[in-house]
Amino acid sequence: MGQNEPENGEKHGLKDSITGFGQKIIGEIESLAGVINADPLAQAEGEFNVEVGEIREELEEDGVEEDKG
Repeated sequence: MGQNEPENGEKHGLKDSITGFGQKIIGEIESLAGVINADPLAQAEGEFNVEVGEIREELEEDGVEEDKG
């Protein structure tokens, strides 16, 4: 097993613990990097992450918890 994997075999990375707001920030950075590097795919992925972050924030405000099972 890798260093970051718990002994029970489940993988929990940084992506699992990012909040909606954090995902929006990452999306904005990705989007800007896509513009700077003239990479439309990176820009689109950043915009997608911003939208997903907004949805996650709404769900967090409504008290919906992610199913980890």
